[in-house]
Amino acid sequence: MRISIITATYNSEKTLLDTLTSLENQSYPNIEYIIVDGASKDATVELIKKHCSKISKIICEPDKGIYDALNKGINAATGDVIGFLHSDDLLAYNDALADIAETFEKTGCDAVYGDLEYVSKHDTDKRIRLWKSGIFSRIKMQLGWMPPHPSFYMKRTCYLEYGNFSLDYRISADYDSVLRYILLQRIAIAYLPKILVKMRVGGISNRSLSSMIAKSREDIHVMKKYRIIWPLALAYKNLSKIPQFIKK
Repeated sequence: MRISIITATYNSEKTLLDTLTSLENQSYPNIEYIIVDGASKDATVELIKKHCSKISKIICEPDKGIYDALNKGINAATGDVIGFLHSDDLLAYNDALADIAETFEKTGCDAVYGDLEYVSKHDTDKRIRLWKSGIFSRIKMQLGWMPPHPSFYMKRTCYLEYGNFSLDYRISADYDSVLRYILLQRIAIAYLPKILVKMRVGGISNRSLSSMIAKSREDIHVMKKYRIIWPLALAYKNLSKIPQFIKK
C-alpha cells in the first residue's frame, strides 16, 4: 500500500522543519510525499529541498487558498491512500503511517482516522488539548461529530469517485467533505485509537474570535446542506470540546 502525504505550504519556514522531520522519521517505507507551495516569499522551498529526502513532487505556484492547494495535491497523488500533513503539524510518532496502513489492510475499510493532540505553538511536547475522537456512529455525526481531519486517511479511489474539497468554503471545506464521504456516500471507516497527529494551536479556524464566528457560519451552511438540525449540532459540536481541555 502506497500512502500519499500532501503538505500545503505558504511562507511556512518557521514551523515546517518539525513537519518534515516527523515525515522523514516514519518507519513506513512506501510513501509518496507531495508539497504544494503557494509561491512562498520566504525560504520555505529551500528548507524543503534541504531537509527532506522523501519528497516525490513539489508544486510551486499561486493558489486560491489551502483547499485549492490540497486539491492540487490530491490530483497529483498516485498512492492507494491519501492523507494530509499541514505545515504546522507533525506526525505524533514514527510508526504512525505504519499503523494506518496496517489498519487499512486488517479492516478493508475506505478510510482510517485517529486522535489529534493540540500542542503549544512554541513547544510541541506541551499538550493544550486532546481530541479523542472515538468510534464513529451516524447519530453522533448528526449531532455535529466529525473525525479530526488531520488524522483522516482515505483511499484515493474515493476522492476520484466522490470529489475533492469544495472551494465554496474557506474554513469548513474539510467538514463538508467528511459529511459527503461518510454521511452521504456511506464509506466504510475504521477508528485507530492512537494520537496520530500533533497540531499547533492558532490555526485558521481558531486563531481569533472573528475566525471562530466565520467558521460557525460556514458550519451552519454545511449542516443545512446535509439536513442536520444545526442549532442542536452546533451546540453539541462546541460543548463536546470542553472535555478535551481536561488533562488526564
